[in-house]
Amino acid sequence: MKQLLNQVYSWKKLIQRLILTPVMVILATFVFATPAWATGVYDIPAITSGEPTWVVDQADVISRINESKLSSTLENLAKQTGNEVRIVTLRHLDYGETPESFTKALFEKWFPTKEAQANQTILMIDTAKNGTAIITGEQVKSLMSDDIALSVASETLTAPLRDGNKYNQAFLDASDRLVAVLSGEPDPGPPEIVDNVQVESTFAKAEETDVNKGNATAWIVGLLVAATVIPMATYYIYLVFQPSSDG
Repeated sequence: MKQLLNQVYSWKKLIQRLILTPVMVILATFVFATPAWATGVYDIPAITSGEPTWVVDQADVISRINESKLSSTLENLAKQTGNEVRIVTLRHLDYGETPESFTKALFEKWFPTKEAQANQTILMIDTAKNGTAIITGEQVKSLMSDDIALSVASETLTAPLRDGNKYNQAFLDASDRLVAVLSGEPDPGPPEIVDNVQVESTFAKAEETDVNKGNATAWIVGLLVAATVIPMATYYIYLVFQPSSDG
């Protein structure tokens, strides 16, 4: 009998290890996954005016070919007009941060004085929510009004994203419009949106998120219950079907 109890206890420990290990992995994923991808201004390397860093693609959504094309286009713009544009992509913002607050803080980090900011533009996107923002210096505003700048970020940049998250096309279109305006040419305006087909959103609604969280919780509770019940059931079965010592 003692040997049987020891064997059942060993099985119980083994089953608990097998079940609790994936439970802990699931919990760790829920707790640490989002912060691991989050980016703050302190994560972005410092640059100075005139430095040939035009694209900071931390979200890794722009192909190398298009990143090179964008860099070349923006460098030519800077050489010909003195107006500099930087493109920044992030996977996820720090908790409590917004695209606007992040871009403003980055603008002040990269260009700390009014003189350094005068001819600068930063266009950014947070790919977790496709939130966009743009900020410009005072000299830029004489060529590109705040309304046009906002239209570039909220219309030109986001139009291709509604058609399958086409980030490369989005930044190429935004770059073309920015270059035209900052070169003194007429504003080509935002793209025409033909909304005759309803596209299902790729982002989970609040209700769907709640359901997913509920399902994950149910799985974890179920696994924890199983880790306790299975060894007890195994022990009971052995007691019931153990051959009688009288036989």
